[in-house]
Amino acid sequence: MAKDYYKILGVDKNASAEELKKAYRKLAHKYHPDKIAEGTAEHKESEQKFKELNEAYQVLSDANKRQQYDQFGTTYEQASRQGGGGFGGGGFSGFGQGANVNVDFDDLEDLFGGVFRGFSGFGGGGRRSRAQVRGADIQVTETISFKETAFGVSRQLKLYKTVPCAACNGSGAEKGSKVVTCKTCSGSGQVAEVQNTIFGSFQTVRACSACNGTGSIPEKVCSTCRGRRITKETTTINVDIPAGISDGETLRLTGQGEVVGGGTTGDLYVTVRVEADPHFERRGNDVLSVVQVAMSEAVLGSVREIETLDGAVSLTIPSGTKAGTVLRLAGKGITHLRGRGRGDHLVEVKIVVPTKLSKVQRKLFEELRDAGF
Repeated sequence: MAKDYYKILGVDKNASAEELKKAYRKLAHKYHPDKIAEGTAEHKESEQKFKELNEAYQVLSDANKRQQYDQFGTTYEQASRQGGGGFGGGGFSGFGQGANVNVDFDDLEDLFGGVFRGFSGFGGGGRRSRAQVRGADIQVTETISFKETAFGVSRQLKLYKTVPCAACNGSGAEKGSKVVTCKTCSGSGQVAEVQNTIFGSFQTVRACSACNGTGSIPEKVCSTCRGRRITKETTTINVDIPAGISDGETLRLTGQGEVVGGGTTGDLYVTVRVEADPHFERRGNDVLSVVQVAMSEAVLGSVREIETLDGAVSLTIPSGTKAGTVLRLAGKGITHLRGRGRGDHLVEVKIVVPTKLSKVQRKLFEELRDAGF
């Protein structure tokens, strides 16, 4: 079947080495099989896609191999018909049967948290470590009021998720039963798989499915969790939502996600939504509200009661205040998220112009007009 390496990586033929690397890292992160449950159709598809990505990157990331690949065509079929043997013959020097392919896994360790340490070509001398499994992350949304975003709030979240089995304390063994070495992986916690390709042999190491990467299995499995070490139940988690948080921000609670037997626990991500308030508008850490005053109040001045996040306060409207004037109540705004103090409460003055006047009011306004007011 024809394969276009550039298409597999999602780049054009003029892509730079850095663009190739960036595309490979992004796709390898997306399709890495360890992120998907084993035994599923999605897991098999991700394994196949991951292998194709490795093939493509190994050729295109090497300047000489890329040059020969471009010369003989962009597919296996074209290459096999050109250049005196194409891939399997002399078309790609060093890619005959038995050659080893080494992926630059050290470069990707920061991205994948060490997942790639178990990979190597046969001649690559790659580092080996016990394969790790990780529980799934949980994403939830929590809605808070405008006032709660100003001062912070604690919430209790009820989550139905995997937790360590209480009957066996997460060991997977029936009470009184021993835990023995896994025969499938001989206690290493990982198994190697070999794939022979026209570029040589690929060796990948994954967590042993029999012991879930722990290297041991119970002599007699727990009757409650059936050896899985985990059960599902509803748990309550306390979440402190900090003052000053904005709508749409996400909090990460490390180790509060799904538990997995023999591995690390996933994380909990809480996205905060802030309800709109009919009286207040947020501008950074300041709060904006509007006060409507009569023309006489704007001219002569007055004192008005204003609702703030802290409750009602008295606000002085100076005489001669113009429409659109913004008055400031210092320290009555939203708490700074990562600092001390609070923003201010800004009050915009709007002057109400009457649309209907009594005879007395009209006469008074006419007198004011005639007096040059």
